[in-house]
Amino acid sequence: MKVWKKLTIAVLAAGVALPAGAVHPPKAEALTASGALSPVTPKDTVYQIITDRFADGDTTNNKPAGFDPTLFDDANGDGRGDGNDLKLYQGGDWKGIIDKIPYLKNMGVTAVWISAPYANRDTAINDYQSGGGLNRWTSFHGYHVRNYFATNKHFGLMKDFEGLRDALHAQGMKLVIDFVTNHTSRWQNPTSGYSAEDGKLYEPDKNASGAYQFNANGDLLDANGDGKTDNLLADPNNDVNGWFHGLGDRGSDSSRYGFRQKDLGSLADFSQENSAVIAHLEKAATFWKSKGVDGFRHDATLHMNPAFTKGLKDAIDSAAGGPMTHFGEFFISRPDPKYDEYRTFPDRTGVNNLDFEYFRASTNAFGSFSETMSSFGNMLLTTSADYSYENQAVTFLDNHDVTRFRYIQPNDKPYHAALATLMTSRGTPNIYYGTEQYLSSADSSDIAGRVFMEKAATFNQNSTAYKVIKSLSALRQSNEAVAYGTTSVLYSTNDVLVYQRQFYDKQVIVAVNRQPNTSFTVPAINTTLPAGTYADTLGGLLSGGSATVTNVSGQNKIGSFTLAGGQVSVWSYNPSLGTTVPRIGDVVSTSGRPGNTVYIYGTGLGSSPVVKFGTTTATVVSSSDTFIEAVVPAVAAGSQAITVTKGSNVSNSFVYDVLTDDQVQVIFKVNATTTPGQNIHLVGSIAELGSWNAAKSTEAMMNPNYPVWFLPVSVPKGATFQFKFVKKDASGNVVWEGGSNRTFTAPASGSADTVVYTWQ
Repeated sequence: MKVWKKLTIAVLAAGVALPAGAVHPPKAEALTASGALSPVTPKDTVYQIITDRFADGDTTNNKPAGFDPTLFDDANGDGRGDGNDLKLYQGGDWKGIIDKIPYLKNMGVTAVWISAPYANRDTAINDYQSGGGLNRWTSFHGYHVRNYFATNKHFGLMKDFEGLRDALHAQGMKLVIDFVTNHTSRWQNPTSGYSAEDGKLYEPDKNASGAYQFNANGDLLDANGDGKTDNLLADPNNDVNGWFHGLGDRGSDSSRYGFRQKDLGSLADFSQENSAVIAHLEKAATFWKSKGVDGFRHDATLHMNPAFTKGLKDAIDSAAGGPMTHFGEFFISRPDPKYDEYRTFPDRTGVNNLDFEYFRASTNAFGSFSETMSSFGNMLLTTSADYSYENQAVTFLDNHDVTRFRYIQPNDKPYHAALATLMTSRGTPNIYYGTEQYLSSADSSDIAGRVFMEKAATFNQNSTAYKVIKSLSALRQSNEAVAYGTTSVLYSTNDVLVYQRQFYDKQVIVAVNRQPNTSFTVPAINTTLPAGTYADTLGGLLSGGSATVTNVSGQNKIGSFTLAGGQVSVWSYNPSLGTTVPRIGDVVSTSGRPGNTVYIYGTGLGSSPVVKFGTTTATVVSSSDTFIEAVVPAVAAGSQAITVTKGSNVSNSFVYDVLTDDQVQVIFKVNATTTPGQNIHLVGSIAELGSWNAAKSTEAMMNPNYPVWFLPVSVPKGATFQFKFVKKDASGNVVWEGGSNRTFTAPASGSADTVVYTWQ
């Protein structure tokens, strides 16, 4: 069996209290000992909803007070969105999602990812056209923050948000919120000569102690009697306190500096190296954690400072309530020169990726047919090796930033084959709202795919796609091979793929033919399945049939079989692994500090297990056969292996990254010349700087003003450490600078700059 690679830690679960009268979720496997729902795990099926585009459950919030009603798509005047002008608001809200929970529950959805819940810019975004026309856009998507501590009134008030949380939790369903810490809204208009536009950030009224003030229902109030419920905090067009980078659009700058420090589409880019910015964003994130959410989807992680991201994730997980799910949008192509940066981002930050490599390969194999099924299978194998947490990577066929998969693939058979493969592949599957109803796009743009589901489709529970998701979500829950298993390719051609998922003796084998009208014969395949006949888990839904395993000269084989056009067969072998031998399938979180809580998932974990980090025993808070809640012990920072022991039986190990302490930023700077192909890196005496191992040094420093290099680095607060700069080339050759070790003391919070050192 595979030795699971990365694990970490998070805080002692303190459980977020529900308001009086709230429905408490039932006690079940998914719950921690604290009574809160657990983070999203690979057993889950996530359903992504653009809140404004799903269902309108409360028409009274379609045009909130002060909102320009012409920015609501209601040409017929019936008070509901028309679903026509997708640049405008349509009326979807949290009440609408609550109304559809039975529909989601019956589909097998176990986690719901919604749009950012906080207040967004609510004025028109005007794009002036070259021919003299005008396009008017809105921030219906939630990616243009105005105030992190108020709800988006188009979606509801705080009680409505809490109602959604409680309704989902009562059904054992987890709540993930979109969260944007890269930017506010557009501050310059590129269609009018980059004239000043908006991008302003606001905060609530404060009391004399500086604490934000809310009314009894958790909404903003005018605490100081000035007639306003919030106050200007930062303005990118008058940035007196350096809250924004202010460098303008990235344009063609493809450097890491360009991606991280310049604007994404003229959106005001936060200076995530500024102590005040760091404090505000961490406060905002922990505020929403305190509302009882189960995870964060972080926007635009490709464009964020990884040192900030690491500190933000650590701050969230170290706040009361235990570790959470974290995944983010590191948007890449296939192939992409940023692949290695994308691949290692979860290791460096603790925030996993939306699996764009899976998305690209799936689109090409099942959508455009521009790649073979063998290529798709190779991607599964390559990424399983490349990703430290491959089963935590969030896989998807499409989402709000790309065109609908249905637009690329209008034929049901390969469409269903892609969906079945998504639901049985390594990773945690995410279904874009309406995929189960075959929602498509008018064109290839992302906006065309952001249709108003209430107008574009019925909520039909009898569609084949809906049934595929339902059936395979149940399999993912019941057979750990799908959730936690390794991946093997048993057979592949241009159009056929047979792959296996395996967790110890548990197995699932999937046979897929992407061609809609062509049959293929698959030769006999060697297998470790016991002899017998295995029914199609899908019950013939995609024309699949049973498989018979026989022993031929001492080797078990699946006999030769034919896959008809578009046929998918799923064969499951799900024996009990017993309760004696502990086996780890997954761990949340993947980084953290001693004293934090860690959640361990697998089998055989109950009955007084002993959890160790390396050789140090951890305190076990609670355990069951499938779940352990433990506290990370005081151990040395850096990679540690977690194991579970019961009697003489020791589990497989899961490697995690222990942080030295609360993380702050230091922006290191050095003046150094290099030869072509060389970059400057940093290595030092603490685990966060590689513990003097040049192979574990920081990423390459950035050099927009060569020969001066700089890099924000996440280090433990208040720590005094030694360090040096090194030069590395593409072949891994290392040149250390001379002289004595340098010494620096990190700040107690926020960030600090070093002087510009000179290479020794």
